[in-house]
Amino acid sequence: MANAIVNSSNGQRSGSGGHTLGIIALACGAFVLGAAEFVMMGILPQTAQAMHVSIPFAGHFISAYAIGVCVGTLMLVFGRKVPPRTWIVVFMIIALAGNALSAVSVNAPMLIAARFLAGLPHGAFFGTATLIAKLLAEKGKEARAVSSMVTGQTVANMLGVPAGTLLAEHMSWRLAFSVLAIIAAVTAVLARCWIPFIQPVKDAGLKGQFRFLRKPGPWMVLIAVFVGNTGIFCWWSYVSPWLQNVGGWPSNTVSALMMLAGFGMVVGGLCGGRIADHWNPGGTSALGQLVACLGLLAVFLVPGTRLSTAILTFVISFGLFFVSAPQQLLMAEAGKGGGELIGGAAVQIAFNFGNAVGSIVGGDVLNATGMNYHYPALSGVPFAALAVLLLAFYSWRYERRQDGVRI
Repeated sequence: MANAIVNSSNGQRSGSGGHTLGIIALACGAFVLGAAEFVMMGILPQTAQAMHVSIPFAGHFISAYAIGVCVGTLMLVFGRKVPPRTWIVVFMIIALAGNALSAVSVNAPMLIAARFLAGLPHGAFFGTATLIAKLLAEKGKEARAVSSMVTGQTVANMLGVPAGTLLAEHMSWRLAFSVLAIIAAVTAVLARCWIPFIQPVKDAGLKGQFRFLRKPGPWMVLIAVFVGNTGIFCWWSYVSPWLQNVGGWPSNTVSALMMLAGFGMVVGGLCGGRIADHWNPGGTSALGQLVACLGLLAVFLVPGTRLSTAILTFVISFGLFFVSAPQQLLMAEAGKGGGELIGGAAVQIAFNFGNAVGSIVGGDVLNATGMNYHYPALSGVPFAALAVLLLAFYSWRYERRQDGVRI
């Protein structure tokens, strides 16, 4: 497969410098999509006011993006003959259009449609980018390359989302989407120039792309992604009021704490990629999920101070993205033979479903406990623990080695 990677201009294989530039272009794309996904949570009051809707109704601006993530995967199903680099450029053009329309939306229906459009390339992008990063990587450093690509998404949470929140507070929420549209346009150019040509994946036919889902292993991983994120987002969806009500942090410090969370995501993503290269992706994912699970349990058990809430915010965020690169790599490997892109995209679908369900569960628990912000984390522990068990069993069942051979 490695010999499919060639320089687009002269037909020769790209050197390591070209590989690095390609990963940077992919990371820029991950930044755009990561920021577009999460920035709405920080600017929701301003957009609700501008669109003349209530805060609960404005929640549709978030869910519209998540629905777009799921629907957009169909592009890969029917566009399996398109070269991966071309797909990346197309995804960035769609992201450009979606964010630009978000910036100029004049009413709620238009913004919902724009957010849906902006979400279309998300899952498909990460599926495609995982394959490209894996192919560009040096042998034995595939997970590290994938984690470098995913770093763009974690940096978006560390810098992009707080920056968008500040723009909304001091200037205009529309500027946040305008900036993302500009970065998407630049990334499309970088992708065309820096990502080497890669042949389309093997055409296994319409049904053949999903053949890997006949096996139990991929389903274990996808269910683990879903329940793991459900557990974490029971707490994460309400992290801002938790920090203020339990930790005693003033509201004007929450942006800085979100940067701390983003830093935890960056560190977790890079560590997860390195460990997966030296160990195995399934075991690494189980380890990261265990860190997050124990963090959720600590949120419930620890009374809560400024120091403890800051530490737990970092720890759980670390675990959230520690598992990202190994899980993306697992599904890309599972889809070998024509389903690589679908496998990688399926992780993002499971991730977003987990986000949605976790938010609902955490909200119901809050209402049932009289707004006690310790309990949403406790409600997430069983989900996170199930993810640990699934990933540990997957690693034991499919990643054991006997005389150097995986069995």
